[in-house]
Amino acid sequence: MGKRAQQGGGDAGPLLEQAVRSVLTAPDELLDLALDTGASLLAASAGQWPAVSRAVLGYADTAVGRCWSAGWRPADLVRVVRRELKPVHLALAVDLIAAEGRRHPAAALDRRWQEQLRELETEVWWPGDDDYLTAFAQRHRLDRFALATAALELIRTWGRLPPIAPVGPAPGSAPASARGAAGPVPGEPRMLARIRALLAKAESTEYPEEAEALTAKAQQLMAQHSIDEALLAAAGADRDAPAALRIGVDNPYEGPKTMLLDAVAAANRCRVVWAKEFGFCTVVGFDGDLDGVELLYTSLLVQATHALNKAGAGRDSRTKAFRQSFLVAYAARIRERLTAATERTTSAAAAGRHLREDGTEEQLLPDERLLPALAARSEAVDDEVGRLFPKLVSQRVRVSDGEGWAAGRAAADRAALHGRAGEIRR
Repeated sequence: MGKRAQQGGGDAGPLLEQAVRSVLTAPDELLDLALDTGASLLAASAGQWPAVSRAVLGYADTAVGRCWSAGWRPADLVRVVRRELKPVHLALAVDLIAAEGRRHPAAALDRRWQEQLRELETEVWWPGDDDYLTAFAQRHRLDRFALATAALELIRTWGRLPPIAPVGPAPGSAPASARGAAGPVPGEPRMLARIRALLAKAESTEYPEEAEALTAKAQQLMAQHSIDEALLAAAGADRDAPAALRIGVDNPYEGPKTMLLDAVAAANRCRVVWAKEFGFCTVVGFDGDLDGVELLYTSLLVQATHALNKAGAGRDSRTKAFRQSFLVAYAARIRERLTAATERTTSAAAAGRHLREDGTEEQLLPDERLLPALAARSEAVDDEVGRLFPKLVSQRVRVSDGEGWAAGRAAADRAALHGRAGEIRR
């Protein structure tokens, strides 16, 4: 772990604050001048560079922590950088998140926060804070001025982010009440592991019929898991409450991708709100349902991309209109098939037929609490959406290529899992 030793070079904090203030307040037409001036101040002397390094990492505690308080999470900050800046900024962003993370023990981070840090591979790899900028510059072959410029550009990007609806507790704050939302979780539920394995097979098989059967089975297991959770809550054995997570949805074709996510979420009693300007969707639902939605959406997006590339091979159908129409149709058809799978599983459960984790069925007595319990959970999700997003508008995605639409529906039939193309909430 990096050390915060004071090894000389003075205090560059005031110098950094001056440069940051100038860059944050500069209008777009004067930004280049502010960046050049600020970077020149910071990089002017090799002797003060260790102090600048210390100050940058110290400022990360404030800048990154402010983003956490405003509702942002590690994957969100990295997604913004990936969309707006360059790879060197991305590497710098991950390091600053790692540096700020030294303030928080693992117990202060919820499960999804920890998962995001693992996926980003955050690590304090530098020997000491005085040496960080020098070591980073060597890794990425930058001079002091170029690195100081990149740091100021990153700080400006993060510093101008607005507050957003939180989807979980910030580090150090009171943990969320939802089961599984706070604290480390060893491994994952067996049901989720089985769903993951089914979807991995669906993505890898060369046989469309097998992919369809595997994905349909995954959706059935997800629906059964949701039913089991609803009955636990109805029995008073589970005080679970709706939660939320954010899933990145980037260009190209972000509208159809959001439709696909909405199709998966709706079939699993979740709701989707799209923040187009930031490249993500917020999915609101119960914790176990959210895990399944993320897994299934990711798998179907992989399958959709493979099917789209195959449909466009060897023909003049790689136009934007074709690809847009293909993906819209794919999402609409997936909505129909996922909804049908959920309805079949729910009807079976209402009749007392229970789907085990191994995919076999057992006959139980019908439980009259099931349908009211599912309705109550859906109502709770709607209430949570209203609390987090009191003002929503809807947007439709248009189709302009009939061939692409037909190909997309055919691909969805082959890929997996009935409905209509739904509206996307923003």
